[in-house]
Amino acid sequence: MGDEMIRVMIADDHQLFADGLSQALNSLPDARVVGVVDSGPALKEALDNQPAEVAIVDIEMPEGDGIDAIGAIGRQAKAIVVSMHVSDEQRARAAAAGAKGFFSKGVPLTTLAAAVRAVADDQNLLDLDDEQRDELLETYREAQLDPGAASLTAREREILQLLAIGVSATDELADRLYISQKTVKNHLASIFQKLAVSDRTQAAIEAIRIGIARPQ
Repeated sequence: MGDEMIRVMIADDHQLFADGLSQALNSLPDARVVGVVDSGPALKEALDNQPAEVAIVDIEMPEGDGIDAIGAIGRQAKAIVVSMHVSDEQRARAAAAGAKGFFSKGVPLTTLAAAVRAVADDQNLLDLDDEQRDELLETYREAQLDPGAASLTAREREILQLLAIGVSATDELADRLYISQKTVKNHLASIFQKLAVSDRTQAAIEAIRIGIARPQ
C-alpha cells in the first residue's frame, strides 16, 4: 500500500459528525474523503460511481441500517462501523456483514485514522480482541509515506524544514547548514526526485503536506 492515497467514503446522516470526520481525515497526508452520503442505499450508489478503499459507516441511518448497507457493498470498499451504540450484538452483526472494524463515535480521531490505514492494508480489526487491536493500531498511527518521501535523509529533511520556513536561497541554505552551495544543489536535486516535484516551492509545500516540515 504505502504510496497510495487511501480514498474514504463516509456514510452518516449526522452532518456535524460527518463534516468533522471528513475534515480530520482530509488533513492527513495519506487519506482523502471522496464522498459523504447519508444513507445505506446512497452509499452503494456513490461507490458505484466513485471507488474508495474504505467506507466509514454509521449504523442508524434513514432507509435501512448501516450494517445492511455493508452487506450490499460487498467487496467495493472495506467497511469500518462507527456508531453511537456499541453492543456485542451489533459488533457480531457488523462482522457477519463483512465489516473490518467497529468503533464508538467517541473514538479519538488518531485511532480512527490508524484504523483506516490498517483496514486499507487488509487488516481485519474485528478478528482481534481489544488489546491486540490497540497494539496493531499503534503500528498504523504514522501516516504511511510513499517510498520516495520515506527515503529522505536527515539532511534532506533539514533542508525541507528550512524551505518550509522561507529559507530558500542556495547561499543561505549553505550558510545555515555549514555545507557548500554545490552540496545544497545536490541535496535539492535528490529531494526533487524523491518527492516528484520540480522546484523549491513545490518541495516546501509537499514537505508540509506529508508532515516533515511545519509552516511558519
